[in-house]
Amino acid sequence: MASPRRRKGSRLGLALASGGMLGGVYEVGALRALEESIDGLDLNRLDVYVGVSAGAFVGSHLVNGITVTEMIRGLRGDPGQEVLFDPAIFFMPAFREMRRRGFLLPWVLGDALVQFLKGSESPSFIGSLEGLGPSLPVCLFDNEAIREYLHRAFLQPGRTDDFRELPRKFFVVATDLETGGAVVFGHEGLDHIPISRAVQASTAVPGLYQPVDVEGRVCVDGVLLKTLHSTVALGYGADLLLCVNPLVPMNTGSEDAREALGRRALQRGGLPAVLSQSFRILIHSRVSLGMERSAQMYPDADLVLFQPKPTEHRLFTNLFRLHSRRKVCEIGYEQTRVDLWHRRETLGPLFAKHGLALRLERLGDSHRNVWDCLDHPAEKESSVADRLDAALQALEASLK
Repeated sequence: MASPRRRKGSRLGLALASGGMLGGVYEVGALRALEESIDGLDLNRLDVYVGVSAGAFVGSHLVNGITVTEMIRGLRGDPGQEVLFDPAIFFMPAFREMRRRGFLLPWVLGDALVQFLKGSESPSFIGSLEGLGPSLPVCLFDNEAIREYLHRAFLQPGRTDDFRELPRKFFVVATDLETGGAVVFGHEGLDHIPISRAVQASTAVPGLYQPVDVEGRVCVDGVLLKTLHSTVALGYGADLLLCVNPLVPMNTGSEDAREALGRRALQRGGLPAVLSQSFRILIHSRVSLGMERSAQMYPDADLVLFQPKPTEHRLFTNLFRLHSRRKVCEIGYEQTRVDLWHRRETLGPLFAKHGLALRLERLGDSHRNVWDCLDHPAEKESSVADRLDAALQALEASLK
């Protein structure tokens, strides 16, 4: 009995949210769980992709034919394999920006001293330092290394740095800092911008990375407007849109979290931990609202969101260490498999509408892990039980 086929005319899409390096690594693990657990799903051959920030980084690999297995191999850091999410790429100090701004500092301080000695309106020397802003660097890290890495990767045979040459539709969303509007690279009129430049713009987190000038537009991270930008893919005609959001507020007050992290983990973590949790809260609230609005705007489309549980305290980790990145990838894989299993009765018929089916035997195999694909890159043929279950799900959906 053959595996289910895609419904004629059904268009599948993938929306990947932001989340920094942690989020991108989590998404790779989640995508591995999806591709091995859903029969008929080929993540390199979907109809439309939309990525924001880290999601744009991961999506740019998928549309260029780079498989999830190859990305996982890059995360594991096998000998001779280019490391994916290498901190050396993402955390290159912005020496040029600091040096350029630093040249202004003596002049700003000198002007402040003159104004203070003249007895101007500011009664204190500190008040005279209001003009210090122009001498402060606008970023900590240089994101040019991100663009260069992607450009080199996409120059290899069979890949492209040009939206117009892609076999699949790909959209990268950034924010125009001067107008506050969305900049959707890949749309007509912006599809001539190199993919590597678009991803650089979409990942330009204000304060961390230099804003990216794209033909007169000052672009920063697309997450400032929305987290997923699912309507971009739905507007292109996606009938089933799989969404992955790697960041949710961490419930550090749970018993398991207190046992693992100790009490008041956020306060003890200092400013970085507090800012991280605040960002997660903002992201999560907008994801929920955005999914509701997308469902209202496109009632005939099916949206399925995958994200970690709030109690997954292991996501509080240091991603500068390769071992930590491996752990986050494993968590993304595990969390998505658990989610698929818990929602199997709902997702089974929904996927069947679009010619897909859950591989329940694989989901029920507790011995599987995210690294299995490296030892056995070619997936084995679906078992008779898998194919029979898929056919039954499709039949049930058609009867309904």
